[in-house]
Amino acid sequence: MLPSKVVRHKAGRFVPVLLAGLILAACSGQGPQQTSNVNIQGPATGRSDYYLQQVQQSSDDSKTDWQLLAIRALLKEGKYPQANDQISQLPQQLSAVQQQELQLLRAQMQIGQQDFGGAQQTLGQVKTDGLSQDQQVRYYALQIAAAQNRPSLALLRAYIAQEPLLQGADHQSNIDATWQALTQMTQDQLNSLVINANENTLQGWLDLLNTWHTNSQDPQMLKAAIKDWQTRYPQNPGAKTLPTQLSQVQNFTKASTSTIALLLPLNGQAQVFANAIQKGFNDAKNGVLTAPAPQPAPAAPAATDANGQPSAQQTGDANAQQPADANAAANTVVSPAMAGNMPPQTEQPQPAAQPATTAAQPDSSAQVKVYDTSSQPIAQVMQQAQQDGATIVVGPLLKNDVESVVNSQTPLNVLALNEPEQIQNHPNICYFALSPEDEARDAAHHIYEQGKRQPLLLVPRSSYGDRVSKAFAQEWQKLGGSTVLQQRFGGVSELKQGINSGAGIALSGTPLTVEQPQSAGVAVAGLTIPAPQTTPPAPTTDASGGSVDAVYIVASQDELQLIKPMIAMRTSSRNNIALYASSRSAQAGAGPDFRLEMDGLQFSDIPLLSGNNPGLMQQAAKSFNNDYSLVRLYAMGIDAWTLANHFNQMRQVPGFAIDGNTGKLSADTDCVINRKLAWNQYRQGQIVPVQ
Repeated sequence: MLPSKVVRHKAGRFVPVLLAGLILAACSGQGPQQTSNVNIQGPATGRSDYYLQQVQQSSDDSKTDWQLLAIRALLKEGKYPQANDQISQLPQQLSAVQQQELQLLRAQMQIGQQDFGGAQQTLGQVKTDGLSQDQQVRYYALQIAAAQNRPSLALLRAYIAQEPLLQGADHQSNIDATWQALTQMTQDQLNSLVINANENTLQGWLDLLNTWHTNSQDPQMLKAAIKDWQTRYPQNPGAKTLPTQLSQVQNFTKASTSTIALLLPLNGQAQVFANAIQKGFNDAKNGVLTAPAPQPAPAAPAATDANGQPSAQQTGDANAQQPADANAAANTVVSPAMAGNMPPQTEQPQPAAQPATTAAQPDSSAQVKVYDTSSQPIAQVMQQAQQDGATIVVGPLLKNDVESVVNSQTPLNVLALNEPEQIQNHPNICYFALSPEDEARDAAHHIYEQGKRQPLLLVPRSSYGDRVSKAFAQEWQKLGGSTVLQQRFGGVSELKQGINSGAGIALSGTPLTVEQPQSAGVAVAGLTIPAPQTTPPAPTTDASGGSVDAVYIVASQDELQLIKPMIAMRTSSRNNIALYASSRSAQAGAGPDFRLEMDGLQFSDIPLLSGNNPGLMQQAAKSFNNDYSLVRLYAMGIDAWTLANHFNQMRQVPGFAIDGNTGKLSADTDCVINRKLAWNQYRQGQIVPVQ
């Protein structure tokens, strides 16, 4: 053994060497230490020009981190070309942390450029274990944005994973979005869900959805059921913070209908329409909606109108209709009467099955006071109704009057019988209108549910055609469909020239470009993804019809009689292309020959004119001398009574629905009443419900 003094001597010699090594290590660590101050895993609050300046002044890993922060800021500012340039200048070798951040940035760029499939693939390469909390929030926000609000199991899991990371308004938004994704799932999607045994939070949400489905038509039962659910799932984030829609149910009270003010134009050109609505309203109030079923007898479809309200030319109302007459044949739309020949309408596939209430029970204690909106300004009418003790207002009917009422800040509950140009969300106002846009949106859903993905619109060359096309295309793209093609026609004379020349109708058209909310960017949980600041490419002027699998035709009966054979002239009989039409094409006088010619074609209509109540339809047709434009307004009056008696349910209870005479009625978040129509089909000379 060496002497102890020798050991101490050697140790003493090593101390300066050790200190020198530590000093050198500290010096060599200044670069990484400096890099750690550039935290790419935390929030980035600076502007891109600041970060780009730091890139110029830095080197090594610090420069790369500043570049990543600059890219993030550029994306936030919508400067996609500059961000892409910076990505191309990044070094080939990146640390694991830098690589993860780059993947998030690439996914963000892809979403901003609306490459949602590419973003999902990029996000699939991210390893969540190494992400900071800020990065995790962004990661799940990107997953949600890439899903485009289309409900799925993956979307639900993203919301659930993101929830514990959020606070304040972002947290409530997450809860509301989770609930929205759940309620938008179809019954088929819900039936096919397979969840893991440890997904207790998701199981709780699904149980809440079932609770809502079971009790949504009875607000008092729903309130009690929600409280029971909160007791059974105390740790569920939805139990601690209810979705806004369900929290409103807790404060639900039925709206008073003791005194109803019915506001209609009782003089002038719109009087005939107002009278039909008033009769339907009064018949529903007095309980005279039942009639013996008619005896089976062959009958042709009778004329009605797709708009269901007074015409814009006559009343200034863009959603209105004209009465059927010889001079308005090109503008009338129709629905089949087929009294005694029309089987009961089969219910169409619905998102997430939920019960619906039927017509309101007659309430003889309710007092209805009718006010003439054509005799004095609408402001005076509303003031008089309030002074008379009205508890709810039904009307007005004309669009300009509705806009005045909406802007008046009235304290009364109002069921407006039209929609303003710009919908305003007021807690005491709902909007109920029969419009061609309603029918077009419903057609988009029906065609999409039947598995068609490449529709062509054949519409009139008019403002009416513009409205229908825009509504269809917007709804189609919301459903996830691709660009819609459209082709315009100019009327019977033009179509006859085409058929005489043997031209036919090719299944091709020009792409219909419509503005979508995505064009303004995406914002999820504090993560904002603006649209690119680039000039969009010019739309193509034509497209081949080779891939068209569905044609939606908005035409009169005379036009349809020419259009269908013109399509056949240019289309092989082997092509399995489905034809659909609006109710505009089922006018009075269509006999068996027409029905045979239209074999296979499907068309939409309101339930009353589709045979769901033949006795009532025959009774109404007799009252209005077979003018089905007025019968449609009569049905609107019936449904207006029902909606008035369920006003707060429509306004406050999510999922509440009514099986009405103008469609299956439900309300969106702005309390715009949506209608799901009945669909029928010509089959071997008969009109039958679409299964």
